[in-house]
Amino acid sequence: MFSMVNSAISAFVWGPPMLAVFMGTGFFLSARTGFYQIFGVGNWLKDTLFQKKSGNCEKGAITQKSALSTALAACLGTGNIAGVATALCSGGPGAVFWMCVSAVLGMMTCCCENILGVKYRVRDSSDQWKGGPMQYIERGLGMKGLASVYALFLTGASFGMGNMTQANSVSRGLAGFGIPSVASGILVAVLVAVSVSGGLKRISAASEKIIPALSMMFVLACLIIIVRNRENIIPCTVRVFKEAFTVKAVSGYGMAKAARYGISRGVFSNEAGLGSSAIIHAAADCETPAQQGKWGIVEVFIDTVLMCTVTAAAILTSGVWSEKTELNGVELCAAAFESVFGKGGGVFINVSICLFAFGTLAAWSYYGRSGAEYLFGSKCGKIYNLLYVASAFAGCVCRIESVWSLSDTLNGLMAVPNIFALIVMSKESADELKNNVNRKKIL
Repeated sequence: MFSMVNSAISAFVWGPPMLAVFMGTGFFLSARTGFYQIFGVGNWLKDTLFQKKSGNCEKGAITQKSALSTALAACLGTGNIAGVATALCSGGPGAVFWMCVSAVLGMMTCCCENILGVKYRVRDSSDQWKGGPMQYIERGLGMKGLASVYALFLTGASFGMGNMTQANSVSRGLAGFGIPSVASGILVAVLVAVSVSGGLKRISAASEKIIPALSMMFVLACLIIIVRNRENIIPCTVRVFKEAFTVKAVSGYGMAKAARYGISRGVFSNEAGLGSSAIIHAAADCETPAQQGKWGIVEVFIDTVLMCTVTAAAILTSGVWSEKTELNGVELCAAAFESVFGKGGGVFINVSICLFAFGTLAAWSYYGRSGAEYLFGSKCGKIYNLLYVASAFAGCVCRIESVWSLSDTLNGLMAVPNIFALIVMSKESADELKNNVNRKKIL
C-alpha cells in the first residue's frame, strides 16, 4: 500500500504537470527580469567568475567561490554521468536540447532563490549565517508552518537522495576495484564523520579543492572524446535538433519523450526550484543579495549547460549510444570513455563517480542539518550528524531500491512550497536584481 502511494506521489512530483511548473516558473522569473541570464551575461560573469575580490570574508561566512563549489558538490554526481546516459536512452538525442532549455530557465530560478536566501538570512546562536527557503518562507511570507513543511521534506531527502543513494554509488564504484561493501561502508562513514564534524567551513574548504579540479578533468576528457570523433559532431548535432522537434522520429524517439526526459534530467541535476543550494549560498560573504544571486546562474550553467551537455556529446559522438544499445547509465558512459582511453576510461568514470558522490554526501549533510535544526533547534545537530554517518554506512551495505523511490519523492516535494514562495515574492527578487544592475551601470 505504501509503495503504491509513494509511486503515485512520485509520478506527480516528477511527472509532466510538475515539470511544466518548473519550466513555467523559470520562464516567469526570466521574463520578470528581462531574461537577465541571457542578455546580462557580461554583467553576471564580471560579478562572479571574473570578480576581483580578496579571499578574506566576514565572521560566520564563507567565500563566494566556496559557496559555489559546495553547491556544485551537492548537485554534481551520478546524475551528470549515469543520469545523462539514461536520459539519452529513454528520450533520445533530442533530450539534450530540452535539458539545456530547462537549464537556461533554471538559471533564473536559482538566481532568485539565492537572492531571497541572502535577503532573509539570519545569524544563529553561533553567529553563523542561516538562510534559504525556510527563512524566506517564514520571514518573507510569514508562513512558519509552510517553512516547517519544507524543512521536513529537506531533512528526509538528505538521508535518502543526499546520503544513502550517494553512498551506494561510492560502494558500487569501489566494488569495481575489488573493495567489499562493508569496507566501503566503514571508509565512507569515517570520511563523512570527519567532514560533518567540521561544519560548513570544512565542507566548503574540501569542496573548493576537489570539485573544480575534478570537474575540469571530466570536461577535458569529454572534449578529447568529442575531438577524436569530430566527424560525428555535425551529424549528432543535427539529430539532436531534429528529434527535439519531431513529433515521432523514425528511431522511436520524438519530441514528447525528448522533452520529458530532457527537462526532468535538467531539473533533477541542477536542483533549480528545490531551493536547496540557496541554503549554502546564504552563508556566503556578499555585499548584496543580488550579487550572490548571480552565482546561482553560474552554478546551473556549470552543472547542466556545461557538464551534462559535454557528457551527452561524448556519448553521442563516440557512437556507443547506437552501437551498444544494451548498455545504460554508468556502463554506457564508461563505454564512451573506454572507446578512446581504453580500460583507463572506465576506471576514470568509477573514480569520478566516487568523488562526486562523496562531495554530494558532504554538502547534503549541511542541507539536512539545517532542516533538522530549523525543526528541532540547534541542539539536535550532533544527533543528526550521528544518524547521517550511520545512514552512509547503511547505504553502502544495503539494497536501497525503496530508498531511491522514497527519497526521489521527498526531493520533488521540496519544490512545492519553494516554488510557491518564489512566485509570490518574484517582485522582490526581480527588484533586487534590477537595482543591483542599475547601480553597477551608474558606477
